Amino acid sequence: MALIVQKYGGTSMGSTERIGNVARRVAKWHAAGHRVVVVPSAMAGETNRLLGLAREINPHPDPRELDMIAATGEQVSVGLLAIALKTIGVDAISYAGWQVAVNTDRAYTKARIVSIDDSKVRADLDAGRVVIVTGFQGVDDFGHVTTLGRGGSDTSAVAMAAALGADECLIFTDVDGVYTTDPRVVPAARRLEKVTFEEMLEMASLGSKVLQIRAVEFAGKYKVKTRVLSSLTPPDLPVEIEANSGTLITFEEDQDMEQAVISGIAFNRDEAKITVTQVPDRPGIAYQILGPIAEANIDVDMIIQNQSVDGTTDFSFTVPHQELQHALGVMNNKVKEAIGAGEIIGDPNIAKVSVVGIGMRSHVGLASLMFRTLWEEGINIQMISTSEIKISVVIEDKYMELAVRALHKAFGLDQPAEGVATGLAVGG
Repeated sequence: MALIVQKYGGTSMGSTERIGNVARRVAKWHAAGHRVVVVPSAMAGETNRLLGLAREINPHPDPRELDMIAATGEQVSVGLLAIALKTIGVDAISYAGWQVAVNTDRAYTKARIVSIDDSKVRADLDAGRVVIVTGFQGVDDFGHVTTLGRGGSDTSAVAMAAALGADECLIFTDVDGVYTTDPRVVPAARRLEKVTFEEMLEMASLGSKVLQIRAVEFAGKYKVKTRVLSSLTPPDLPVEIEANSGTLITFEEDQDMEQAVISGIAFNRDEAKITVTQVPDRPGIAYQILGPIAEANIDVDMIIQNQSVDGTTDFSFTVPHQELQHALGVMNNKVKEAIGAGEIIGDPNIAKVSVVGIGMRSHVGLASLMFRTLWEEGINIQMISTSEIKISVVIEDKYMELAVRALHKAFGLDQPAEGVATGLAVGG
């Protein structure tokens, strides 16, 4: 008898009919003898509706009050699912994050989980109940409701699985697994049976919408086997079939993990570039530029500094697309005059494209192949970033799909790979 945590997204919880299907699926696993904890998202569109109401009153609402509002979406979901399960004869109980409790820090709208008190959940599981816990939310040390930010229900589910020592965390979503790239961009993209946590972490950081990055971090840190699978299959599909469907995110040291050289092509449309011209080339200048950006709680991704000419240089970095105007304001108001720079230029028309694979550790020439492929397609590279298992480039956004298709073909990802169990689904 396994302990299974199941997470269902907003699409799966999008109507009472769909909630009924989720209940049937959960009941099936419970009837098979498994102990089941369910972490559902709010119904599709509900969080946006709630946040929209708040911003109708005030375009910049207080973050604490925003969390109070946003958290109600998940509370509706867990209550409805508990009712649906009880209606079909399954003993179930629902909890809000603060009731469990899922303890977080005080960073409202983007809180991080500190600890989980699993005693209530274990007691209910021991009593034979299905336990349903709100995703996306927790409580700080003052007793205030907090939310974990977009995609936070994934993090809640994996963190709950880690706290409980679950055998597996099943992430039910509207895709049937992890692909070598987004099939909407490359129809020949392949679904993979397995991928490593390390590769999935790179993918999540590069813009994949399959799993939230903090969920992958939790899964990798606590070695929680996590499976991405479809909630659109028939809810009565036999457990033994469903348990082996989708894509398993697992450990590199697994003996049957035969590695591909390149596992997948990632892309992200959600970044913008800021260039600071005529920056004095002196020690500490990077801190003087990026320190105020960090203080404004704006994430920075790729950074490049050009070679100094006559004692000055150009300094470029990328930020989330929605933070561009905020970042430009910080640069113009707090940085430009302070460091004696030239222009501050914002470019929202960029995309990031990356190749990812653990096989990079033992193969050379991959960067050369990537750059040659883009050159042959007439695509100019604006920025380059590398890690041990990925190479990322920034290009003009209108060339993104062309770049993804060309790289997918150049690295042979459109060819069947017998026994190779790596690859990554991509979106952005």
